[in-house]
Amino acid sequence: MEENENLEALDYESIQEKRSDELMELLDSRNVKELQRRMEDMNEYDLAQFLTELEDNRMPMVFRLLSKDTAADVFANFEAPEQERIINAITDSELAGIVEDLYVDDAVDMLEELPANVVKRVMRAATPQTRSLINQYMHFPENSAGSIMTSEYVDLKKYMSVKDSIARIRRIGEDKETIYVCFVISSTRQLEGIVTVKDLLLSDDDTVIEDLMDRNVIFATTTEDQESVSEKFSDYDLMAMPVVDTEGRLVGIVTVDDVIDVMEQETTEDFELMAAMTPSDKPYARTGILEIYRNRIPWLLFLMLSATFTSMILTHFEDMLAVCAALVAFIPMLMGTGGNSGAQASTAVIRSLSLGDTEPKDALSVIWKELRVAALCGLTLGAVNFVKMLLLDGMVLGNDGVTVAVAATVSLSIVFIVLFAKVVGSLLPIAAEKIGVDPAVMANPLISTLTDAVSLLIYIYIARLILHI
Repeated sequence: MEENENLEALDYESIQEKRSDELMELLDSRNVKELQRRMEDMNEYDLAQFLTELEDNRMPMVFRLLSKDTAADVFANFEAPEQERIINAITDSELAGIVEDLYVDDAVDMLEELPANVVKRVMRAATPQTRSLINQYMHFPENSAGSIMTSEYVDLKKYMSVKDSIARIRRIGEDKETIYVCFVISSTRQLEGIVTVKDLLLSDDDTVIEDLMDRNVIFATTTEDQESVSEKFSDYDLMAMPVVDTEGRLVGIVTVDDVIDVMEQETTEDFELMAAMTPSDKPYARTGILEIYRNRIPWLLFLMLSATFTSMILTHFEDMLAVCAALVAFIPMLMGTGGNSGAQASTAVIRSLSLGDTEPKDALSVIWKELRVAALCGLTLGAVNFVKMLLLDGMVLGNDGVTVAVAATVSLSIVFIVLFAKVVGSLLPIAAEKIGVDPAVMANPLISTLTDAVSLLIYIYIARLILHI
């Protein structure tokens, strides 16, 4: 019993829920000093979550109780609606203080989400230097390394000693997004190497940075796609990555927290594409009905109209199917099996492409692997279906139309349908990657539509061959 209580006490969510209740009690009792003291001790993300739960009229009031540094950190953790609410409730001088304390990448992310009139007020409140820096970042291509980088990093010179370097970190590090990785640059800001704080702490004070720095630097260019940047973080286990311009000059860094956001965004985009929806920049909870409608209806129209081919095939072979009516009952099962088989292959290949495990040049090996998998799956499904049709459909349910020939027709169709579906499901995403289209576009709905039509043709021609109809 005591052990369970201890485990409950160690649960972080329970602790935070209890702390939020205590803060709410302090707010209700108007104990402002204690409320202010408690909030300063909290993590900025947890504090942002607490403030988000407050009523519209109380939230700005409680936010004003925070110290300047804490307020900026909490503000960065708000979603766009909460940020807009705070901006509309504070003075220009208070807004200027927050904008100047925000990291540049956080400020850019905020401005991309806010309405135009709010953006204008934020930019007016910023200093000319900050305004110029924000404008520079916002001119980089969307979803590029330049659009997610920050300029708050520690730069060192290769002739500096360890003692001088540590002194510099102490002097400027407070305003930098990360100090754990430092970047060595020349007088013209050319990137020459990197050195970690661990290297500095474990070296003698007189050691020169040139003798410590790693010259084999993994870097990104300002126009490089953010998905490529996230792959480098994953491949090389990075905490921060330098971003250089076309001349090799260091202009910013991308940190791991930004990459986590990119990974979440890219994964969401892939899910939406695989579900036949146009990707949205907003979370579902903040997306309006009309916007959701616009994102979904084009794909639904395309898939509905493309399914016309299936109905055309059925209409064309209607007389033949009428000769053996038992065949019609198994069409949904065959089409479903084809769609599911294609979806399995496409999902596996899309994921492999996104992780960099597979490339377009591997197309033949992927197809060969999926052909062997398809043969095993098709033969297994065909054999089980053959027995099921004869025992369940023929004997138990007494369906006289289910003969050995009909069961053989359906089962053999399954084998060839699975073979086709898995090859197409693996080939289309690779083809999309080759021509520069997101492989997720060639996902389940599109592949299912294609396999539905071809499955019918396979079924009908095998029925003609075996049943002579």
